Amino acid sequence: MKGIIDAVDGELARIRKRPSHVGRYWDTVADTIGLVAVMWAFGRLYSWEPMLTFALILSTLFQYSLFNHYSILMRNLGSGDTTSRVDEREKPVAYPWEKQSHVNFFHIIYLMGFSWQDRMISNLSGQGSPNLGFELTVSSSLGFGMQSLIIFSLALTEHLNYLPELILGLNMVLMTLVVLRSRM
Repeated sequence: MKGIIDAVDGELARIRKRPSHVGRYWDTVADTIGLVAVMWAFGRLYSWEPMLTFALILSTLFQYSLFNHYSILMRNLGSGDTTSRVDEREKPVAYPWEKQSHVNFFHIIYLMGFSWQDRMISNLSGQGSPNLGFELTVSSSLGFGMQSLIIFSLALTEHLNYLPELILGLNMVLMTLVVLRSRM
């Protein structure tokens, strides 16, 4: 449900031509809250070591940042949408339909919690190939939707014990693949 709502609200904002800096930052915060809650629940259920749970969360957050990096570059190439930026350190000016105080609040949260990983991904990955097709395809293949399908299929087949290896292994392999390709 969260994934569907997440996709729909962003698309509606683009269709209505009413992007939102608050929505952009809230999207990242909400994704992280959901990720931490799910991984914490699995960690408790399967008695994972806290460091394993932390590693799963961190690897997934890096995958989110990798996809976000290339999707921002793609939007900049296509629509020119600059609501999301590769480097978010500079505070954006609120659109007329949002309050600057809300933008400031969420910008501070974003800077404290997430900007470090965006800078790290940006330094590792660079600008990518000319059309970014490879990078977006590979980095999105383990996005929230695909990870949800993997978790669901593992649950149906009663093989959730393989979840840590799949998430850690696949996230790291795909990230390495994209970083290597974008440097060629």
